[in-house]
Amino acid sequence: MPGPSPGLHRALLGLWAALGLGLLGLSAVTQEPFWADLQPRVALVERGGSLWLNCSTNCPRPERGGLETSLRRNGTQRGLRWLARQLVDIREPETQPVCFFRCARRTLQARGLIRTFQRPDRVELVPLPAWQPVGENFTLSCRVPGAGPRGSLTLTLLRGTQELIRRSFAGEPPRARGAVLTATVLARREDHGANFSCRAELDLRPHGLGLFENTSDPRELRTFTLPPEPPRLTAPRLLEVGSEGPVSCVIDGLFPVSEAGVYLALGDQRLSPEVILEGDALMATTTATASAEQEGARQLVCNVTLGGESRETRENVTVYSFPEPLLTLSEPNAPEGTMVTVTCAAETQALVTLEGIPAAAPGQPVQLHLNATEKDDRRGFFCDATLDVDGETLSKNESVELRVLYAPRLDDSDCPRSWTWPEGPEQTLRCDARGNPQPSVHCARPDGGAVLALGLLGPVTRELAGTYRCTATNDQGQAVKDVTLTVEYAPALDSLGCPERITWLEGTEVSLSCVAHGVPLPNVSCVRFGGAEVIEGLMRVAREHAGTYHCEATNARGSAAKNVAVTVEYGPRFEEVSCPSNWTWVEGSGRLFSCEVAGKPQPSVECVGSGGTSEGVLLPLAPPDPGSRAPRIPSELSPGTYICNATNRHGSMVKMVTVSAESPPQMDESTCPSHQSWLEGAEAAALACSARGRPSPQVSCSREGAPWPRRLRVSREDAGTYRCLATNAHGTDARIITVGVEYRPVVAELAASPPGGVRPGGNFTLTCRAEAWPPAQISWRAPPGALNIGLSSNNSTLSVAGAMGSHGGEYECAATNAHGRHTRRITVRVAGPWLWVAVGGAAGGAALLAAGAGLAFYVQSTACKKGEYNVQEAESSGEAVCLNGAGAGAGRDAGAEGGTEAAGTSEVPAGGEVFAIQLTSA
Repeated sequence: MPGPSPGLHRALLGLWAALGLGLLGLSAVTQEPFWADLQPRVALVERGGSLWLNCSTNCPRPERGGLETSLRRNGTQRGLRWLARQLVDIREPETQPVCFFRCARRTLQARGLIRTFQRPDRVELVPLPAWQPVGENFTLSCRVPGAGPRGSLTLTLLRGTQELIRRSFAGEPPRARGAVLTATVLARREDHGANFSCRAELDLRPHGLGLFENTSDPRELRTFTLPPEPPRLTAPRLLEVGSEGPVSCVIDGLFPVSEAGVYLALGDQRLSPEVILEGDALMATTTATASAEQEGARQLVCNVTLGGESRETRENVTVYSFPEPLLTLSEPNAPEGTMVTVTCAAETQALVTLEGIPAAAPGQPVQLHLNATEKDDRRGFFCDATLDVDGETLSKNESVELRVLYAPRLDDSDCPRSWTWPEGPEQTLRCDARGNPQPSVHCARPDGGAVLALGLLGPVTRELAGTYRCTATNDQGQAVKDVTLTVEYAPALDSLGCPERITWLEGTEVSLSCVAHGVPLPNVSCVRFGGAEVIEGLMRVAREHAGTYHCEATNARGSAAKNVAVTVEYGPRFEEVSCPSNWTWVEGSGRLFSCEVAGKPQPSVECVGSGGTSEGVLLPLAPPDPGSRAPRIPSELSPGTYICNATNRHGSMVKMVTVSAESPPQMDESTCPSHQSWLEGAEAAALACSARGRPSPQVSCSREGAPWPRRLRVSREDAGTYRCLATNAHGTDARIITVGVEYRPVVAELAASPPGGVRPGGNFTLTCRAEAWPPAQISWRAPPGALNIGLSSNNSTLSVAGAMGSHGGEYECAATNAHGRHTRRITVRVAGPWLWVAVGGAAGGAALLAAGAGLAFYVQSTACKKGEYNVQEAESSGEAVCLNGAGAGAGRDAGAEGGTEAAGTSEVPAGGEVFAIQLTSA
């Protein structure tokens, strides 16, 4: 047996909860009544489904209990105060099971409600009509059998995805099942091919279930429009046996036109039309061919069907037979003078007419007799036949041409005696002769020369001009004629009759003539460019006659034009503007003397010096043509007088030219040095700058980047960069000068480190800084007996390591350059034990004086001359140190003093403050 379902589990849980409440009730004394309970009280089950019901009570010891229902049961489980039962195959729309227990001679009851639902598994849309006329109503009907409850159903009628009608059945009785929805819809053109369907929705979400949907299979609707008017049928009323006639059948307002069918027939013969659809119109076209079996009256039928309906049109067509008439000649090719008979005949019932003469009766022939002449050649004869068919008169005709044989004839209209053709274009040369058979024509010069190619397209040349004899021949005889051919051509101006270039000599008499070739003879006229007067006859040549003339030759065939360049030559002539009498040559300008001389052909010019420094010197000349190669430009040119001689083949001419030489400003290192020095305090002077040049240049100088105030004495602020500009009539020259200001030395700083003195054995440093230009040389003077003194590389720093009493005293720093000497002094104190001073004061003082005197003598006499250092180890030694050197340093001390000496003077010790030397114990 299968395990309990989830519904049974829920029922058992409810039962145990009830039992628990019952036990609690037994444990407490209450006055609450006993009851029976049924779970679930209300249930909604799908039709054919199953459900577990739990029946329970709070009676402590019920006598009996049960569950009353008409539904089928599948299993039951019991306890003391509960009962669980499974109901299966529930199909009733609504049932009310009853749970009961007997307790203390009372019956306890609980009534439940079970309802079933059925999904909309079947949704049916009633079939639509096969074809529905547009504009008429049709019915949509939707059935959903068995689905329910109906109150939860909603039905929707759809056109494609568009909702047409939606109806909810809310409010229907709970037991109601199934639903029907019907609607009337107007058919439209756009509904053709549309799918209609029905959607059913069973919404059980308010009952804790889902939404169940289903849609019917779609039904396609086909709509149509067929106008009440019949189609328009067009066809010939009469149709001849063996011929074809066009047939067309047209109908408008069809929808859908592609679904329409067409039937066309002539009598029993069905036609195969070509159907053309355009918009809502249908046109069927074909050709109907009549046979002999169909002769007589027949019906033409056009039937159009659409949507199960049809429209039809009928027309009458008469089929008839009418053969062509017969026209014959007794002699189709008759020699001139021959009798010819013409006969016109037709079948029965047709009336014939020959050349306007009718037959005596229908079916009888007509004849015509004539004597053939040249005029009858290619004469046409016409035979007409008429036939009455169904009230209409039909006609047919036949024609024939008579050929008459005769000898050739050359007429002026077809073969003129005089021909005139233009040269150049291709022509077909014709000389036509009349005659039958057609004569052959041959044209050639009588002397046996050229032959004309008659009837052929070819170019016409002037060589074809002349007289030709033309002969026409056929088997009936021949004809002869002389013709003259004239070839006309446009004028031509060649170099022989009209040269491109003509040279005249000034003062002579000439005429401008141009001869042109052409047929007919051309007329030639020449006009100067820019003028309107035609040049005719003799004229005396002047220079203004030079230029270009436009000559034009004209005849009936065209014109030819040519430009003739006339050159007028003449002897040399000087003009002051183009060859001046005075010329100034500027050095470095790159210009040459320009002496342009009028004359044709262009004269050659040569200028040679006459007298002075220019005697025999050839003056270089600028070429008259800018494109010509110029002679070398001279760096120097001798001024003076030059004789210029101009020569061409028509003569020569001489002119005197005075040449002067000048040059633009020029400055260099020799006239304007780029580096100059001034001495501070000296009287202010201008920069030493001058320039070479002719005329003499003016030189002005200005300071670069700053103003230049004028002072009486030179100051250091005058140092800087200056720009000097030299100017004359031929240009300028500039030069940049750097000015340096030199000044005497000054010891700006002299300082000791440490500044407050030094203890014995300690270290100290003296620093000396000097200001001077050019830079000063630094030298030192130390106290007598000071040993082990060190100097920096430029002498600006004096240093002592392990100071002793001998290092105390006055030190002097001297700065020297080419403009003077300046000194400053500083006193250094070395403090030691006072006891040492007391014991050895007297002896030490005497020895110190002696050592100082010896040191001074030694410094001046020995070391200072050599510029060397001699550092002694012993403090009591009589050797001294001379400290000389060059350099600059930095330092300052309140105890320093200084003095300045002029360059070249001897050094004089300067007086200063005296410092005592005190020795104290460490």
